[in-house]
Amino acid sequence: MTQPVRIPSDVDREDRVLANLTARQLAILTVTGIVLYGAWTLARGVVPLPVFLIVALPLGVSAAVLALGQRDGMSLDRLLLAAVRQRLQPRHRVAAPEGVQPAPEWLTSSITATDATGAASTSEVSPAALRLPAEGVTEAGVVDLGPDGVAMVAVASTVNFALRTPGEQEALVASFGRYLHSISAPVQVLIRAERLDLSRQISDLREAAPGLPHPMLEAAAREHATYLDQLRRSTDLLRRQVLLVLREPIRATGPTDGLGGASPLAALRARRARSRDGEVTETARRSAETRLVRRLGEATELLSPAGITITPLDAGQATAVLATACNPDSLIPPSAGLAGADEVITTAAADPDDEPPVHHRSTASRGERDSASPEPSALDEWEGGDL
Repeated sequence: MTQPVRIPSDVDREDRVLANLTARQLAILTVTGIVLYGAWTLARGVVPLPVFLIVALPLGVSAAVLALGQRDGMSLDRLLLAAVRQRLQPRHRVAAPEGVQPAPEWLTSSITATDATGAASTSEVSPAALRLPAEGVTEAGVVDLGPDGVAMVAVASTVNFALRTPGEQEALVASFGRYLHSISAPVQVLIRAERLDLSRQISDLREAAPGLPHPMLEAAAREHATYLDQLRRSTDLLRRQVLLVLREPIRATGPTDGLGGASPLAALRARRARSRDGEVTETARRSAETRLVRRLGEATELLSPAGITITPLDAGQATAVLATACNPDSLIPPSAGLAGADEVITTAAADPDDEPPVHHRSTASRGERDSASPEPSALDEWEGGDL
């Protein structure tokens, strides 16, 4: 007999074990209680109870806050571990997949840091290799994730669900449900908001305005361009984009334990299997890319009856999306036309014919310059009057 099961909206929420607490929270509180009880057992013969409570109460409250507190949907103990891990990592990182070469002595010895008192202290720079989740993007738009597999990003159009009839809404839900049932590998639907740049539309309107067949159309185009320019300067324009991210692992992955993700034992087994299998071959990577392209085609076919258009991104567009995700507050919106971090930017050589004339400063006095200047001729006077 079937029985309905309630699924929480947050599918990444950890399972509740006891008293609405997760196993992680119970472990933190239990270890803290055992440590405090053991310390009181050892020190109660020499330390009075009020003195022990002065030390134990702040520790217990801190442990309870770390275990029960949350910030942006993440527990405070995880944030504390992330802060400690970030503090222990190298401060200077460079994009060097081939390895980091030692910096020259003259460079490391000349770098100084000035503190608040104005004293200069010498600090050595020890750069470390920058390891990013994405190692590169192919010409076809496939994102190379290294040993974690490959991924592909596509833009999905939206459908106005509220304006449909009940029958059409049921058809849309059924079409989307068929796609969800066909998923056999990781898929992520990402809805993000980004800044809307209207500079190109404004320039196109102003360039096309003189060529319109009627003066009123030209005035309307210029007025609309002025309105868009004013709107861009006065408000922070945003646009919403729906991305479909398909990921294909190269190695076989085990099942995920529970809603909270893989257990520590499963993660340890995956790490051992990864070290045992060794490096990823080119054949396995091409097979993963082939499966990824096939899955993208299946998504396009299954979502097209619902009116959703799937458009895969090329290399430049995928790179721009990754750059925006890493730095969403950039003043310059990333685009496919921007140069990459490893590209060399060159400029054309200056043409000697285009060099501006060199003006030499005269050392003669004002009277000498007036006397040396020629008298204006009739031709000069006529040209000046005509102008």
